[in-house]
Amino acid sequence: MRPIPQYDAKAWLLKAMRETARAMEAIIWEADEADLERASNDDEWSAKQQLSHMCEMERRYIGWLECIAREDDARLKPFDGDSIEPEVPLDRVGVYELMEEFGALRQQCVYLLWSLDEYDWERTGEHPYLGPRSILDIAREMNEHDLAHLWQLRRTCDHFSAVSA
Repeated sequence: MRPIPQYDAKAWLLKAMRETARAMEAIIWEADEADLERASNDDEWSAKQQLSHMCEMERRYIGWLECIAREDDARLKPFDGDSIEPEVPLDRVGVYELMEEFGALRQQCVYLLWSLDEYDWERTGEHPYLGPRSILDIAREMNEHDLAHLWQLRRTCDHFSAVSA
């Protein structure tokens, strides 16, 4: 019988984070571009808004990770993820451009995390409202955020494919 491999949280998180951009791309690939621009109902974001949000959140998370990795007494800047204004107005960028941007940002993030040793993953930064946050804590939060938006993106795209069928 083969031995059961040890669970490695960091390796699992890195694998999940690497796969997020491809999973998002697979979800939107078959959708009609016009459907990606509109929400399935008034209470939800369109796929385009979700992708823009993911890009903006990725920028903030990378900022936190770099701050903690480089500074001994890291102070994390708070942000409200639901009210971040996009760097580029949504009417001036396409859905697939946002997807490409997220993929590049995520690659930057994964490369940063790959470069860290065991000690670095435990380094912390002080968030003014949440207290100390380690790099591992932030990577876990990113993964949870990814899963929530992958589910939301899938639901949005499935809604339009069911309507058009």
